[in-house]
Amino acid sequence: MTELPDHVSFAEGATLGVPGMTAHRSVFVAGPVQGKTLLVTGGAGAVGHYAVQLATWAGARVIATVSSAEKADRARAGGAAHVINYRNEDVSTRVLDITDGVGVDHIAEVDFGGNLAAALRCLRVNGSIMIYATNGDREPRVPVRDLMQKNLAVYSMSLAGVPHPDRRRAQSDIAAWTASPARILSVAARFPLYETAAAHKEVERGGKVGTVIVEPQR
Repeated sequence: MTELPDHVSFAEGATLGVPGMTAHRSVFVAGPVQGKTLLVTGGAGAVGHYAVQLATWAGARVIATVSSAEKADRARAGGAAHVINYRNEDVSTRVLDITDGVGVDHIAEVDFGGNLAAALRCLRVNGSIMIYATNGDREPRVPVRDLMQKNLAVYSMSLAGVPHPDRRRAQSDIAAWTASPARILSVAARFPLYETAAAHKEVERGGKVGTVIVEPQR
């Protein structure tokens, strides 16, 4: 068990469960990120926004992709040094421009299938990618030879299967980061337990900023 700092509410703390732990794994699975350049796709989402913040907190330079000007502002507020709107910009071209043609060291990937071609162009030799979702294409064809030629490491995750030592490290890091003044903990909406169905509808409606919280009545 990890105690919340006094300045963090229970609702804010609830956003750190699955999103925060997933973000931590997505950022640090390949090792320390200090001095490295990371690409966080979906950098304003529930997981992506925490990935941006944790990577920045750990000393990485972060490039984030977003889908709107509002989300770009959110990613920058989280610490992203560069923001790419994937709806009107070519992600891989922008990434290579930002990194002087070298590519990024690691990608925290919200849609492996949908972004696979761009990801392969964005990664530098000996780079890595962590997959935590692939809704754009659930059965992508993976060009193994391309992975081999660039010596890329591919990780995938389900939080329930993450080893306990890694979970404990994530809790410790998240607690330290949460205590910092720069952290942003986003509660998109709060619902009482008896309105759980309405909470699900809020999530399904899309466009939320942060995590939807369901709270028991006291």
